[in-house]
Amino acid sequence: MIFPSHPTFGPGGNSESFYDEGNRSTVDAPRWVRERGLDAYEYQAGNGLTAGDETLKKIGNTARSEGILMSLHTPYFISLSGVEEEKRLKSLDYISRSLHAAQLLGADTIVIHTGSAAKISREEALALATDTLSRNLEVNGNTDIRMGLETMGKLNQLGTLEEVLTLCRISPLYCPVIDFGHLNARALGSAFLSVDDYRRIFDAVGNALGDSYAKHLHCHFSKIEYTKAGEKKHLTFADTEYGPDFEPLAEAIVRENVSPRIICESAGTMAEDALAMKTMWQRAKGELI
Repeated sequence: MIFPSHPTFGPGGNSESFYDEGNRSTVDAPRWVRERGLDAYEYQAGNGLTAGDETLKKIGNTARSEGILMSLHTPYFISLSGVEEEKRLKSLDYISRSLHAAQLLGADTIVIHTGSAAKISREEALALATDTLSRNLEVNGNTDIRMGLETMGKLNQLGTLEEVLTLCRISPLYCPVIDFGHLNARALGSAFLSVDDYRRIFDAVGNALGDSYAKHLHCHFSKIEYTKAGEKKHLTFADTEYGPDFEPLAEAIVRENVSPRIICESAGTMAEDALAMKTMWQRAKGELI
């Protein structure tokens, strides 16, 4: 798998402005994203994969012609740690369908939620997720698409950085998806107060899985409102009360000489805020060279 030698930025799904400008189909999204100076796009299938194969192919073909890197967010109802075995193993079928859709889209990465630890201990949840992901290799182990396991924002969800890194050790096919907003919400706003706080994430991934995983991290970024239970809702960069702030991450990316793909999941302003992040990175790069 060949990755760019520089960070790339794009939206998770379509901004409100995409539709405000008269666009109706995601087939037009890769061109729209490229025209705004962005270079990545994450197809959102959180509520289920409803598009047909032909539509997915059209989106993929457009993305290739526009030079847009593609990823796919799998359905939210995947349950790696579900206590009902039949429902839990149904997740393997959802992952199979997601990989099929990703192939049509030309996506190199799918993003999977790691599960819940609300009604069982974290150790039990981790054991169940480990079993699910091990069985998944028997079904979907021949893919060349990265299966990304996402850090989660609610305290009762499986998905701390350490838990995700543990699950990724099951197979090189699994890679961490670092959602900085989620990690910040878990820590009630205290996770990323400095450049070094961000640098520690890249160091932790590199130490656990190898430098190539740290260099080419797939990331999500947004400001997120939180309560004592963790994540409450996604915000926009216009919010000044909640974090995290991107400027220290931009500097960390330059200092660490890494090339992450950063997908923005702001509430309705994903493309606009992704471009703001790209601009901040370019500014940091200029200041540090």
